[in-house]
Amino acid sequence: MVLPALLLCDFGHLAREVERLEAAGALGLHLDVMDGRFVPQLTYGLVVVEAVRRSARGPIEVHLMVEDPAACIEAYSKAGADILTVHLEGLVDPRQTLEMISSLGPRAHLAISPGTPVEQVEPYLDSCDGVLVMSVEPGYGGQPFNPVALDKLARLAALRVAMGRSFRLAVDGGISVDTVGPVAAAGAELIVAGSAVIRSSDYASAIAQLEHIARSAI
Repeated sequence: MVLPALLLCDFGHLAREVERLEAAGALGLHLDVMDGRFVPQLTYGLVVVEAVRRSARGPIEVHLMVEDPAACIEAYSKAGADILTVHLEGLVDPRQTLEMISSLGPRAHLAISPGTPVEQVEPYLDSCDGVLVMSVEPGYGGQPFNPVALDKLARLAALRVAMGRSFRLAVDGGISVDTVGPVAAAGAELIVAGSAVIRSSDYASAIAQLEHIARSAI
């Protein structure tokens, strides 16, 4: 499933953008929350998430790239997040944070940056509903796709089978018509796409093309 990321959309017409994306075939939306501390960029917060929730019919994933995610997960849960994704690198007690998210209702996903090995997330795979593999460094725009994500996705897919678990595998960063096939083949089921969709002149065509390539690669 391709999840368009709203970071590059027209925030002056946010409700219209959400409606356009869903009408174009988006089955879910991805929102990047950055605090300017955990990552250098500062984006949007609760007000925008609440506004998207009012407009969106499908699920929304809130990707928290913030210094202290445990302090704000209740607020983002109440704002309407269906999936809350927190970075392993920013957590003091990953298991406790994941359990807190689950107790509030959203699905609990863990994200790992390109430099974080799979071994560090492995102890928490029994407590999360999904793992988001970053194929670029979080918070920096214009980066090329890092193929280290392919090995991580494949290893996580193998661990999922070995553990008898059902957590979802996601990927974020550098997704294009050239990279969507390899990430799908490696095991990604939720594929976050930013500029590949939002910068296109036709949302429906862009989403359909990415979905077709991903399905063909499996």
